[in-house]
Amino acid sequence: MSHSLRPWLLATRPKTLPAAIVPVWVGSAPAIFGLGNGVEFSLVLFLSALASCLCIQIATNLFNDAIDSHKGADTEKRLGPARATASGMLSARAVMLGALGFCLLAAIIAVPMIQARGWPIIAIGGVSLVMAFAYTGGPFPLAYRGMGELFVILFFGFLAVMGSWFVQSGEGPGLWQWITGLQAGLYSSVLIAINNLRDIDEDRQSRKHTLAVRFGKGFARFEIALFCFGPIALALFAAWHWNEVWFALPAATLSLGLLIVKKVRSTEPSAIYNKYLAMSAVQLLGFAALLTLGLWAAGRS
Repeated sequence: MSHSLRPWLLATRPKTLPAAIVPVWVGSAPAIFGLGNGVEFSLVLFLSALASCLCIQIATNLFNDAIDSHKGADTEKRLGPARATASGMLSARAVMLGALGFCLLAAIIAVPMIQARGWPIIAIGGVSLVMAFAYTGGPFPLAYRGMGELFVILFFGFLAVMGSWFVQSGEGPGLWQWITGLQAGLYSSVLIAINNLRDIDEDRQSRKHTLAVRFGKGFARFEIALFCFGPIALALFAAWHWNEVWFALPAATLSLGLLIVKKVRSTEPSAIYNKYLAMSAVQLLGFAALLTLGLWAAGRS
């Protein structure tokens, strides 16, 4: 790989991208497997939603990289992966321009969705683009006010799942979208919560008031457990509510969730938490795979 591209790849944070991919897939899955009350799946709209969501995720990461460096939240003592701006590999101006470029690209890619579904897509996309910056920037940066997890649940859970369903169907969300949206948001929030617990000392020094900083390590470990186990309870509820055993398949992530919770409870924040972040990404992808298998099986039964 070209040395000039490596800093940009680092800044985009590829390991976080499942948080953008999974909810679009989950929101589209009922249409893909013919469980959407006659909704016909559109590959063009799916790819438009997926690519646009990925661009917004990358823009969020680039804004984060530049703004955290400016605010002193990323230092040489950082336990996580090196940041492109803070390490001097890229200038803050270049990274900010890159973020704006991905915002523009997300808007362009969304044109097929706008043509198909109209002004709601403009509203959803507009809010999402603003929040990509507001996560760490602006007068009320969410990540610095302990609202990072809430942001992820709302935007990479509910909004992404429900928006993807709306793109396919033109319909508002039903109970299935509420449940799977919350599941996707909770699993994605595990990554944020582990990251914040790992960086608790650095964040405290830079006055980044995450929930871990505000309420301590015990609370952070409790919230990680809640985010790991909450989706499992929702999967069991879905199986009971629709009397469809296949909908309980995502509960098979329990073993990995137990391992993650055990590890963060028994280990003090350190660089080893990067391994737990990788495990939580696998947990998120495992949820998507198991949900897909469940929908496929339900569609055939």
